[in-house]
Amino acid sequence: MNSLPLNWLLDFGLSGVAAISLLEKFLPVLPSYILFVSIGLATVDNALDLFRTVLVASLGSTLGAAAWYSIGHILGGSRCEDIIGRYGRFVFLRPELYRRLAAAYRRNHFWVTVIGQTVPTVRIYLALPAGILGLPMGSLLLATLIGTLAWNTPLIAIGYLLRDSGWDPLAAGIAVGLSMMGLELLMVFIITYARRRAPRK
Repeated sequence: MNSLPLNWLLDFGLSGVAAISLLEKFLPVLPSYILFVSIGLATVDNALDLFRTVLVASLGSTLGAAAWYSIGHILGGSRCEDIIGRYGRFVFLRPELYRRLAAAYRRNHFWVTVIGQTVPTVRIYLALPAGILGLPMGSLLLATLIGTLAWNTPLIAIGYLLRDSGWDPLAAGIAVGLSMMGLELLMVFIITYARRRAPRK
């Protein structure tokens, strides 16, 4: 895994996996679908190891969400909006995205959080407006853990299944990431097309 940033943390085993998963919430150096596929390919040797790695990675991600929640709760809405307006573009958090995340919590915040953990970029920052709004932290973290498990499990498992394929971890992660992006675009196209073709009432 020498081609990836933060690879030295993996020398610490599962603790390193947890640390990388936490840092991924603050340092989006690589998309998570590249990072977790690469972790599975480079570190998982058997099914039990796969289970442990998925669990630890998901706990690390959930801890990162708890940190974002705390930041939002401590700083408050006006300070966070000011910081995002000045610096958010440098970490892929533009004011428009932040406002959409906050607006999403007008609906069922539990399922918004679960689904949000399976959406790139959104999964990183979703807990920030939750902290600002003062949503119940316990249910937020439970929803985050469920959504993170749904996101991490297939990605790390794909890496595990590719471990004897000869793929470089970074190349495998990029290939899977591009495939997922293509699938997402296809789904968006199908949904948009279906809506346009649906008879208007």
